[in-house]
Amino acid sequence: MNEENQSMISIKDLKMNFGDKQVLKGINLEIQSGQIIGYIGPNGAGKSTTVKILLGILEGFQGQVKVFGEDISSGSIEYKKKIGYVPETAEVYDTLTAQEYLTFIGELYGMDFEIVDKKAQRLVSLFGIGDVYNSRISSFSKGMKQKVLIIASLLHNPDILFFDEPLSGLDANSVMIFKEIITELAAQGKTIFYSSHIMEVVEKISDRIILINGGQIVADGTFSELQTKSSEGSLEEIFNQLTGFNQYKEIASEFISVLKEA
Repeated sequence: MNEENQSMISIKDLKMNFGDKQVLKGINLEIQSGQIIGYIGPNGAGKSTTVKILLGILEGFQGQVKVFGEDISSGSIEYKKKIGYVPETAEVYDTLTAQEYLTFIGELYGMDFEIVDKKAQRLVSLFGIGDVYNSRISSFSKGMKQKVLIIASLLHNPDILFFDEPLSGLDANSVMIFKEIITELAAQGKTIFYSSHIMEVVEKISDRIILINGGQIVADGTFSELQTKSSEGSLEEIFNQLTGFNQYKEIASEFISVLKEA
């Protein structure tokens, strides 16, 4: 894919059913290189389903999905070598050491063992966990495991990155490092799909925000564009308005009143 204006991701009329339930109801998207996409929506809206289809994990969809200009229905898996993914909940082989896990992932992507070992060692050191490179992941805290997952997604220098709640468990310093990493990667032309329920972060880092609700895109634009179309101020308030959730204060009050009951 060398054409400057060709989409990194092109989705046309994407529909997906699970049994009788229609989860995606006709998604249309064109994503260019160098964008940080805030891909947000309530639980069950269809975010993870979209991402899993793009990753080639889910089949049986209707519509056309192209990644790097290639229709993913063609059966080729070559495009996956240029994709990185941090799922919201990931199964890590935690009986392995960080070194064993990261070199295993690197080799899956076709990297030479010595190269990936040297690269992984430098990256874990930069992320503040160099002293446990040869320790079993089962002994790691949640934040340390998350750092290993982030490094694993980046090792092969992919062109498209999917992050689902990537800041989970990270300390404040690591959050700052991570935000700077993805900003610089986008500046280099990488495309980043960032999915999170922490609206303040999405609001700050995204060049473009796509809000999905009930299997359909209900908003797509920069944060300032979304603001002009809404009577609300913050992304969290816009999110609540567009997804029809406005009872949070009443629910919280009732919750607290139950706590006070004898």
